[in-house]
Formats: sequence, C-alpha cells, structure tokens
Amino acid sequence: MVDLHDDPFSVALRGVAMDAHTRCAHYHGPRDIIAIKFPCCGVYYPCHACHDALANHPAAVWPVDRFDEPAILCGACRRTLSTRQYLACEHRCPYCSAAFNAGCMRHRALYFATD
Repeated sequence: MVDLHDDPFSVALRGVAMDAHTRCAHYHGPRDIIAIKFPCCGVYYPCHACHDALANHPAAVWPVDRFDEPAILCGACRRTLSTRQYLACEHRCPYCSAAFNAGCMRHRALYFATD
C-alpha cells in the first residue's frame, strides 16, 4: 500500500502498489493516471478495488448534485477536476493534456451517479 499525504500530491491519496502517477496494482496502463476522491471518506484512490482493499467502509458514488466539487486527480499534473469537468474532458486532462484511459467510462457507475 502507498499512502501519500505530502509531495508530490497535496491530497490524501491511497492505493495498492501505486506509482508516482497514480497507477495501481489493478489498473497500470500508460493512461491509467487518475485517482478518484471517494465522497464517503474524502480520500483519493486510483480505483474502486484499491478503495475496497484499503478502506474500512463501503464505497459511495458521487451524487449528481455534487458534480461540481473536486473529485478527480490527474496523476500527470496533480491538478484536480470536478466530476463534471472529467466527464466532459474527452479523455484528456484540461490542464496538461495528458491522456486518460477511455475505458474507465465502462466503470462509471462505480464512481458517479448516473441519473
């Protein structure tokens, strides 16, 4: 487990075998460079499996009425995006243009309300 609270990230961030760009043991391709802040605990995890492995509570998804809050961390530039920004960014960080894994949208319901 990696638990980073200081540089290079300024947010609470935890993951299983996580690298410096937030890739983890479960998702570690070149575009797997985001972490999601789980609203149940306020901690960023690279994926739902990392949350399941490391948190002592069930995961909660972001409700639609909170889509404007910081929820996504870019592992390249370390900036945060709201859920709304992330869902509209076309798989690229709006700040640094780093490519995100488009396949993550298949797991959207694990992180964000869909209604």
